Amino acid sequence: MPSLASSIANVLLKAAEKVVMPRFRNLVEGDVREKSPGDLVTIADFEAEEMIASGLASLCPSARVVGEEACARDPSLLNGIDKGEVWIVDPIDGTGNFAAGREPFAMMAAYVCEGEIIASCILNPASRAMITAERGHGAWQDGYRINPGEGRTRPQTFTGIVSNFQRRLAMEPRMERLAQKVSQVHPTRRCAGAEYPLLASGVHDFAMYWRTLVWDHAAGILILEEAGGKAGRLDGSPYRVGDISGEGLLLAGSPEKWDQIAAILA
Repeated sequence: MPSLASSIANVLLKAAEKVVMPRFRNLVEGDVREKSPGDLVTIADFEAEEMIASGLASLCPSARVVGEEACARDPSLLNGIDKGEVWIVDPIDGTGNFAAGREPFAMMAAYVCEGEIIASCILNPASRAMITAERGHGAWQDGYRINPGEGRTRPQTFTGIVSNFQRRLAMEPRMERLAQKVSQVHPTRRCAGAEYPLLASGVHDFAMYWRTLVWDHAAGILILEEAGGKAGRLDGSPYRVGDISGEGLLLAGSPEKWDQIAAILA
């Protein structure tokens, strides 16, 4: 495993051991609140983000830290996220699951330089399973390099994950076509950090998300790309860290699969 990715993993592991897992299924009254309707945050999110930010700052003091909870308090932190060196942190992805005392939930961090995602890690704190990537050095799962492979090659055999597109009337006809053309479409488990590893390792062939908040996707996109996959907007444009207002993201285990799913949705 490349050194920077390994260092990020160690920071996340420490926060998982010291903060996240001790709080899991041990939250008390006042430990959970709504940031917005249906969007929960817990005391563990704040504590973990603080510890992760401190650990990442020690790895690269010149990089600023942009965390989900800090941005909830001050959205201006997202300004210029594609300039200079930036750490992007999601202390607990799948907070709704975490707050309910169920899995999956994950921890994610990515190092970005001038808008390019350089290194990242996704950690499952409950199992300690991790997946990491460093640009140009591949993706690694629990210490073993992921070897890109085509696996299923025909859309009729594809399985995938689709988020809440049903709320978008314009997407309904395309979603119907997709359901008819592929083998299985699974609903999201409300934790992108649990779903990117399934894509990178070939368990699923594609995924689609409507919301594309940078802390939900930066770490996973690098992992997917280094495992041989492709990420792009539904209109075909590439995903960019600085495009914080963009909507719609199509992910696939290979460029060929991406093109096939995109053709169905066209």
